[in-house]
Amino acid sequence: MVRIRVLVVDDHRIFAESLAAALAAEPDVEVSAAGSGPAALRCLERAAADGRRFDVLLVDADLGGVPGIRPAVAAVPAQRDGGEVGAVDGISLVAGVRTAQPGVRIVVLAEKDDPRRAALALQAGASGWVAKDCSLSRLLTVIRGVLRDETHLPPALLTGVLRELTAARRHRTESERLVESLTPREREVLRCMVAGLGRKAVAERLFLSPHTVRTHMQNVLGKLGVHSTLAAVALARRAGVGPADLTGDVVERGGQLA
Repeated sequence: MVRIRVLVVDDHRIFAESLAAALAAEPDVEVSAAGSGPAALRCLERAAADGRRFDVLLVDADLGGVPGIRPAVAAVPAQRDGGEVGAVDGISLVAGVRTAQPGVRIVVLAEKDDPRRAALALQAGASGWVAKDCSLSRLLTVIRGVLRDETHLPPALLTGVLRELTAARRHRTESERLVESLTPREREVLRCMVAGLGRKAVAERLFLSPHTVRTHMQNVLGKLGVHSTLAAVALARRAGVGPADLTGDVVERGGQLA
């Protein structure tokens, strides 16, 4: 018998353990539970290292923050200058897991139906959105369905989710047009902003003076039509702009301070 390996991720321990026990009663389901995002990541990494990857992840939409995973959808990273990377919620965990282990199918468990958050979950890579008070048989149907590459949403959410996805696509197109108006140097500065770097750190990374970086940042805000760094980063994310790679070499060397 082919067994389905499921990982339940919920910071309400009683709920997580109860759901895991109910699922484990199924003859073709093998289940584990994690009480936090970091614990879930450790489980996924160990399973992958042992050659026994999980098939399905059940993630609480309201999961507590997960340090170290950067939100991929409609979220803004925290500043790195003098601070830690900000914590993110369960939907952002979905994006991180889908990037690290794309073969894992993810279903989001929610206290209530929310078209906007359901749309964000789908954009992040989830295959399903299920109410926490659904029946066990319904949840098992969804689990088996997502393994067949099906997408599962409550019927009452379909219209709202489609509306949200259409609006997000329209906003992305507009955001892409605005980002295309930036010069190559301004785009590099924007990528550094997305990575959470402040003005001084951007200046050091791009070999520019802080005054020049401030000018570039002001130009970026003006061209994007926003009034804050956070708004610029959110727009950049919608346009698909990723952060500068802070682990490698300097993005671009200017030769000397400008």
